[in-house]
Amino acid sequence: MAGWLTEGGDKVDGKKMNQAVKNQLVSAFKETDVRTRDSADAALSGTSPKGVISRAMPFLGPAFIASVAYVDPGNFATNIQGGSALGYTLLWVIVASNLMAMLIQTLSAKLGIATGHNLAEHCRNNFSKPVVYGMWVLMELVAMATDLAEFIGASIGFNLLFGVPLIIGGVLTAICTFLILALERYGFRPLEIVITVMVGVIAVSYLVESILSRPAIGVLLYHSVVPQFAGSESVILAAGILGATVMPHAIFLHSSLTQQRIIVREPGKLRRLFRYEILDVTIAMGIASLVNMAMLVMAAATFYKQGFTHVATIEEAYATLEPLLGKAAGWIFAVSLLASGLSSSTVGTSAGQVIMQGFLRRHIPVWLRRLITIVPSMFVIGIGLDPTRTLVISQVILSFGLPFTIIPLIIFTKKKSIMGVLVNRKTTTMIAWVIAALIICLNIYLIYQVILG
Repeated sequence: MAGWLTEGGDKVDGKKMNQAVKNQLVSAFKETDVRTRDSADAALSGTSPKGVISRAMPFLGPAFIASVAYVDPGNFATNIQGGSALGYTLLWVIVASNLMAMLIQTLSAKLGIATGHNLAEHCRNNFSKPVVYGMWVLMELVAMATDLAEFIGASIGFNLLFGVPLIIGGVLTAICTFLILALERYGFRPLEIVITVMVGVIAVSYLVESILSRPAIGVLLYHSVVPQFAGSESVILAAGILGATVMPHAIFLHSSLTQQRIIVREPGKLRRLFRYEILDVTIAMGIASLVNMAMLVMAAATFYKQGFTHVATIEEAYATLEPLLGKAAGWIFAVSLLASGLSSSTVGTSAGQVIMQGFLRRHIPVWLRRLITIVPSMFVIGIGLDPTRTLVISQVILSFGLPFTIIPLIIFTKKKSIMGVLVNRKTTTMIAWVIAALIICLNIYLIYQVILG
């Protein structure tokens, strides 16, 4: 049996030694969670001697995990197509979508903080069984569409960076996702840190891309605030951008991330905790918004400006970037796509777990869910469907699932009997209803233009 000798000459079993080291790591990581909660409690109690930034740090994390859904490979596909085909025309859609997302994610986080239950659990407790089962099936389909985009995106990233076939990229994506998800056993903080680092990689990559592409600032600002469409295809792309930006599974997940993270019940502490969560959402979603804008701006300033208006795939974008902006630009693009795919695939799998547990009180091992969700993605890769077109269609599907997520969220967060001191203000509820109405109207218009038109 393999082993080591201690300083005293005693032989120690290698397996026991490995287990001891593993236990120490688990204990160290969980101690990080304890310190985070202690620091948060001190900040909420007003007894923390730390500065403003240090006091805010324990509360940052949940929104960064949720924000990954807003910079996933589906965003790459829709933003590249929108920017290359229409220039800056649909930039306002990204701005509007991210403002909507900030409010919706804030409501989701608030629901978990105020009640200790996530959105799926509230649906199960307040709706009839047929409605609950119907919503569960719909959300599972939405989660599958989401996972398809994320998995294919990471596979393309491996393909672009290392030249491996897409099918091998898919296998590598599955392995990496398993490894990242394994961090959950060590507490909430390690996973938050890893995901936040990946979001940082994506953000820095597109900061560099934006500098290299040298966009027209005046035109950019104009199209950021002036709504415009340019035919039925622009409506499809707009719906895809909306579906890729405001994500149903991220709404369910965010309420779960906050429900047991920092538990307080005193009204004053609840309000302070919620203010810190608003800061978390603002920073994380603000970064996601800028990244989304940078994606479209890069495509508009590089492809549309040079007359490459038919760059319709991620692979074409990568191949076209190199001669236009240099080899480094293509490499940076591929790195950001890979980081996006791996992080969002991990988050999507976690969201699927939350959805099943919340609606059905059922739980399956994460590895089994990951294996199940791999099947559609590997099928798409295996039969040779256009990956980017598949990504865009998956984002359109997501936009149809949004009303069935947002409407229950508004219903629950406007009830004082559920929310207590964190119940929505009337103005907040009114704005949320307007957002839901806009999303529904856009989807109806999309059906009319694409299916009936």
